[in-house]
Amino acid sequence: MGLGVHGGGLGVTRFLVEQGAQVMVTDLRSPEQLAATLEQLRDLPVEYVLGEHRDDDFRSAEIVIRNPGVPRESRYLQIAREAGAAIEMEMTLFFRLCPGPIIGITGTKGKTTTTLLTAAMLKQQFPDTVVAGNLRVSALAQLPKITAKSPVVLELSSWQLEGLGEAGLSPRFACVTNISADHLDRYPSMASYIEAKRQIFLHQGSDGIVVLNMTDATVADMALRAPGHVAWFAGDYGEYVQEFARKHPRDLLAAWNKRFLFWQDNGNTEIVASKDEVSLLGRHNLENIAAATALATACGVKTENIRAAIQNFSGVPDRLELVRELNGVRFINDTTATTPTAAVMALRSVQTPKIVIAGGADKRLDFMDFARNLIQRAKAVVLLKGDATDKLIDALSAARHSTQGELPQPLGPFDNLREAVEAAYGVAESGDSVLLSPGCASFGMFRNEFDRGEQFRQIVRSLS
Repeated sequence: MGLGVHGGGLGVTRFLVEQGAQVMVTDLRSPEQLAATLEQLRDLPVEYVLGEHRDDDFRSAEIVIRNPGVPRESRYLQIAREAGAAIEMEMTLFFRLCPGPIIGITGTKGKTTTTLLTAAMLKQQFPDTVVAGNLRVSALAQLPKITAKSPVVLELSSWQLEGLGEAGLSPRFACVTNISADHLDRYPSMASYIEAKRQIFLHQGSDGIVVLNMTDATVADMALRAPGHVAWFAGDYGEYVQEFARKHPRDLLAAWNKRFLFWQDNGNTEIVASKDEVSLLGRHNLENIAAATALATACGVKTENIRAAIQNFSGVPDRLELVRELNGVRFINDTTATTPTAAVMALRSVQTPKIVIAGGADKRLDFMDFARNLIQRAKAVVLLKGDATDKLIDALSAARHSTQGELPQPLGPFDNLREAVEAAYGVAESGDSVLLSPGCASFGMFRNEFDRGEQFRQIVRSLS
């Protein structure tokens, strides 16, 4: 079999070689840029074309595996299509081969926490539960351990969902946590971004279940196109949620009231947990817990197992992660806040005075709400260099004028993270928090947001 892996991918490359495929990996990045990845593949009989793509390689391939970061409109993919090649992604291969029930989770924010918490709930009842997807965990590598009874919980990005949509594939159980502006450097409009997210349920059968956020209007409207059943969650028990619960007692709903998380289904109502049992920061995490509860309940997990998972779940690295406390200053890593909306959630979740490290690469997003919240909620702002940082500076200036706020002049921009962290620590006092919540992508200064978070952890731990 002739096959090209367009954009690479450790897990899919290893899997295909193990299946006996003749594999070529082609990537526009140089061997030096890919050194760490190549080292992990050096034991495999793979042909590499690096630093370029060659048209003839795509004309001769039988199957091309598209990396999620490669746009569907890539001219090289078009060459392959015209030559009759099948275009797949790691996730489409996995869906075709996986024998177990698949639970898929997407959304602009909250999908990682919801994925890991849902998996924790399922593992309480089904110990062989597998978790993979957009978590730097290869789904294909998990296939040998998956049986027909093994639940598989996947975090799915909009890019992975594009491929699943093209293949007409959706998980039987799906969840959309929320929708806000993101990746507008990749998508021509919000409508096209939302349509990519819809693919998580559009191809379900009539027995499929999609769990939707009742209090997010964009997500709630998705119910109109659901081919199967709809279940709901909410982070609070406002009037709208109360009215829905009264009118639809047989619908599956998980929501919080002032103190307790409860679910109702088929006329039954049960308290799941109290807020005192939750260790996660922020109202948005109450939404994530409600989403996971609705999803786990739909999958048949018992209430006592859901409660146990909530009690034992301490959070996810890189998401409001307390790295260290030094001389009374708390250092919090929220590197996955790659949009202004996510950074605002972090600002509202951390109650102590905040010195915020922000800025980075642009995704064509609006920074005004982020700027207003920085003025209202931050003690100081330390900026990282990037093509979005000037936009954030302009937004801070406009917000300061419109709100008559008193946020000091931002520090920086700095072209390395260590200088930014040291500047933030320099203005911090005992009782303050240094919060890395950039509101921007990481490209340019870092490999990705996880690299940014790891560098932050290392720098903070080295401070004396």
